[in-house]
Amino acid sequence: MGKATGFLEYGRKENYDVDPCERINNYSEFHYELSEKERRRQGARCMNCGVPFCQSGMVFGGAMTGCPLHNLIPEWNDEIYNGNDSHALARLLKTNPFPEFTGRVCPALCEKACVMASFGDAVTVKDNELFVIENAFRKGLISPKVPSVRTDKQVAVVGSGPSGLTVAELLNKRGHNVTVYERDDLAGGLLTYGIPNMKLDKNIVARRIALMSAEGVTFVTGKEVGKDISVKEITDKYDAVVLCCGSRKPRSLDADGQDCAGITYAVDFLTLSEKVRHGKTDSASAELSEGKKVIVAGGGDTGNDCVATCLRQGAAEITQLEIMPAPPLQRREDNPWPEWPKVLKTDYGQEEYIALRGRDPRIFQTTIGKIYSENGRIKSVEIVKVGFKDGKLVKEEGSEKILEADLLIVAAGFVGCEDSVKDNFGISLSKGKIVCENYRTDNPKIFAAGDAVTGQSLVVKAIAEGKACAKAVDEYLMGYSNME
Repeated sequence: MGKATGFLEYGRKENYDVDPCERINNYSEFHYELSEKERRRQGARCMNCGVPFCQSGMVFGGAMTGCPLHNLIPEWNDEIYNGNDSHALARLLKTNPFPEFTGRVCPALCEKACVMASFGDAVTVKDNELFVIENAFRKGLISPKVPSVRTDKQVAVVGSGPSGLTVAELLNKRGHNVTVYERDDLAGGLLTYGIPNMKLDKNIVARRIALMSAEGVTFVTGKEVGKDISVKEITDKYDAVVLCCGSRKPRSLDADGQDCAGITYAVDFLTLSEKVRHGKTDSASAELSEGKKVIVAGGGDTGNDCVATCLRQGAAEITQLEIMPAPPLQRREDNPWPEWPKVLKTDYGQEEYIALRGRDPRIFQTTIGKIYSENGRIKSVEIVKVGFKDGKLVKEEGSEKILEADLLIVAAGFVGCEDSVKDNFGISLSKGKIVCENYRTDNPKIFAAGDAVTGQSLVVKAIAEGKACAKAVDEYLMGYSNME
């Protein structure tokens, strides 16, 4: 380690946030970086533990803890402290091709597993990671690296989200000729249109796409395979096809009265909002939240993103419904380190609403029973308290309550791939997920990775999936693989 007593001398300091009431006036990222001197001190807090759980990526207590990419965290923390920026970058990029994404949107599984977290404040691993990559861009340490040798193999990647970009990045570096197909007008998948700009600036995504293009990856946007381009054309033209089309089929509500206007799914809402912001869709015809009473059904990260977006659009009122009970404020004894801490988390959107309106937008242990409309448009919803008995959801009789609503955003998660994936590619699905063996589908020429295989998950896990799939594709194409 760089400084044996660093964790004793320096307290944890995170990147500073813009005041909630100020940042809701725009869609800019709202984290201020620490000074370089202070960031290097944060690197010094890493103890280079004998057993660094931060990079374990293991399942404890039914949930993953530690980095799924097995990032070499103690190594680059040491390099940060010692000012060896190029070495820190090399150790980081060895396991993570896109730290500028994970350094912004990852929930920091690594920090929850940090040994320091077992008795105090964890090392600022996520902020340190972001410092390494952004500092590298600032100092010109990153430039296009075109493979010196090319194979004659052609690979098509369908979908340009984190898993698709990872597959393309690694197979291109291996020397294969990679073309990425994206049905939207911009590459990046949900990185571009599913995550709000204040959480992940789209210039950051565009910067990476431009770098990959300069390195030889071809991006074809605005073309949907199976619709604009036939599956036969793709499978005939390419030596391997990799499906990274995500888990985009949303889970619907179990409520009466959904056949009216003013109801939208969360990803559709976020995508439309981002397209309006980019000037790609007319805001007058879009279903946005300005001046409306909004109900967000779903308490997860996507629901929080919707709350934050609605605030910036000028929603009159926002209520977020969470079907699960509120977690405790402190760890329980049956949830010890290094398990994921099952405690109440107040995310940035909820924090902003509390600062602006003086109350938490969330109502826990509550769902929607009925939806009422007038002249074909939503007017109100009936909410009801729920509990769980023998693992089944039970509605509490007599707890019904009416809330006015001009817009209902359903953020209840996803149930798997869109039906068109199975229909177009003729592959097997199980519970909405593509059936694979070592990332290979029924068709030996077609591979799959990411949420399409695992179900809805994290960006960091999608990147890990992409890495493993790229190696499987390389072995198929070459008969062996030297990829890690």
